[in-house]
Amino acid sequence: MTLAQRLKAPHLRLILKIAETGQLQIAASTLAMSQPAASRILAEIEAGTGSPLFVRHPKGMEPTPVGEAFVKHARAILAEFQNLESEVEGISLGNAGEVRVGSVTGPAVGCLVPAILEIKKKAPGIELTVEVGPSAALVRGLGEGRFDFVIGRLPPDQDSRAYRVLPARLEVVSLVVRTSHPLAGRRQVPLADVFDYDCVIQERGTPIRQAVENAFHAAGLSMPPRITNTSSLLVMLAMVERSDAIATLSEEVAGLLTRDSIGARLVPLDLAQTITVSPYFIIQNRMQQLTRAASRVLEEILSRL
Repeated sequence: MTLAQRLKAPHLRLILKIAETGQLQIAASTLAMSQPAASRILAEIEAGTGSPLFVRHPKGMEPTPVGEAFVKHARAILAEFQNLESEVEGISLGNAGEVRVGSVTGPAVGCLVPAILEIKKKAPGIELTVEVGPSAALVRGLGEGRFDFVIGRLPPDQDSRAYRVLPARLEVVSLVVRTSHPLAGRRQVPLADVFDYDCVIQERGTPIRQAVENAFHAAGLSMPPRITNTSSLLVMLAMVERSDAIATLSEEVAGLLTRDSIGARLVPLDLAQTITVSPYFIIQNRMQQLTRAASRVLEEILSRL
């Protein structure tokens, strides 16, 4: 066995304590160890290194150069042991650890961010990673083990039996325009008045796009003829700010972007009808056990739904 294999934490503590006190008997007593046992441990270490760790003087023991090296590394190793113990305890209690969450845009803003801010107050040792994307990509990532859980919708091609699905809530669509838009400030705007403007809408097949299409069809209208399809929020905002285009956003995102407190140059239209999207859910992989930290984050989110 090598020296590293033979050394244990009590051995390192003994070396440190001898260096601190200069007395083998005091060091042994402090560590609740008999002096013969301490002498034997020190002799074994010195035999293994082929060099004395301490010089014995009538008034005490002083580290040799080899002893100084032992003291330096023993201090660092024991500090890492202490860090490891604290980290393991934090993880066990759910006060530390990494949590990975995927979410569609609306709930990421509406309930995930507030939950994260609260978790950071209660357990700052938890490190969170948040990825925002479409449900299909998020659920695929969940199956690959990249997320602890996701907030979204279960794609129709997925077997729901493979997942634990917790109910969340409906998502409402807002139509957002710049403050100087002709429809801004009007009350109870009908969808027919939206028809003649350029629209910036999510791509076909997305939940918000489907909800908007259904709303127009229910009102006896076809979709507006001038549409820009994009999943990029930045593209949407740039077009709305620079033209009379109308963007479709989740209510949570629209609320964030139209707040007076951030000097917003955008406003939501006061529509005559409410446009709702199919509900989103919290989705977990049945084969994946949540860590305590992930459970804490999940509980915080559920408390806000």
